[in-house]
Amino acid sequence: METTTPRDHGGNLDAAIRRFGGAAGDWLDLSTGINPVPYPLPALSPEAFARLPDRSAMDGLSHVAQQAYGAKVPAVAFNGAQGAIQAIPGLHASGRAAIVAPTYNEHGAALRAGGWKVAEVPGLTAAEGAELAVVVNPNNPDGRRWTAQALLALSETVGLLVVDESFADTEPGLSLLPHLHAAPPRIVVLRSFGKFYGLAGLRLGFALARPPLAARLAESAGPWPVSGPAIEVALRALADRDWQAAATARLDRDAARLDRMAERAGWAPVGGTPLFRTYATPDATSAQDRLARHHVWSRVFPYSTTWLRLGPPPEDRWDQLAEALA
Repeated sequence: METTTPRDHGGNLDAAIRRFGGAAGDWLDLSTGINPVPYPLPALSPEAFARLPDRSAMDGLSHVAQQAYGAKVPAVAFNGAQGAIQAIPGLHASGRAAIVAPTYNEHGAALRAGGWKVAEVPGLTAAEGAELAVVVNPNNPDGRRWTAQALLALSETVGLLVVDESFADTEPGLSLLPHLHAAPPRIVVLRSFGKFYGLAGLRLGFALARPPLAARLAESAGPWPVSGPAIEVALRALADRDWQAAATARLDRDAARLDRMAERAGWAPVGGTPLFRTYATPDATSAQDRLARHHVWSRVFPYSTTWLRLGPPPEDRWDQLAEALA
């Protein structure tokens, strides 16, 4: 059955300010699932701004991404994971697409715009037989997870499998990428740079696939899909294993702290990742409004009257969240 989940997102802080007042600096935006402690920006060369990225820079970025993600297949850079999502509809003749839902709604929006008939399905089994299947792993917003073996089995039954691993950086053991070089050649794995590294404004993401699918992705991305400054930052960040380990440990601690606070507020955990937590509340809209009166912005969903999602705050803003929840 074709469905049309509304196209909505977190991060719409301007709407919250118009409704509840205050200046942007007063607000704690926990609606996006972006690391609140970003990777420290290195000094950037003037050439990064003055020149178009050359082939060697793009190849270097692909190589570092492969190493960071444990992949042995090409990593094609895009203008954010969103850029890759919008390229997916053109990789296969349009037909029936099955999206394991509820999930990030841009997948369905991009496929519908590309002429696909989209069905939102509850699990992997229901996606079997589709010309194209999309699985977000771990899933946003309920945190469901699937093993690499289960996804590889699904790939044998569909024309093209897209696995969105935008929130998988903190759980490398969950990733399909270490298996991709020996998997069927009709799988694309998406990764987001901005979420885990807290630099969403750089607009960088990757699509990884075996050749020749990777070549088709590169063709759709164009010659300069990302900026020189984004490349310089990513080359440093993707290779910084110490920062990655420290960030993962901190996010794990903060997610547990957030769960304890939500439990004291009477909310039940639905699931999530270290970058976001989703809770069942008596009334999600009322809960969002209560938080907003304390200038804390959260995420609610058009398909649930009870689910509310929060990301962890920066270290110096926990008190503001605690007061809003009290």
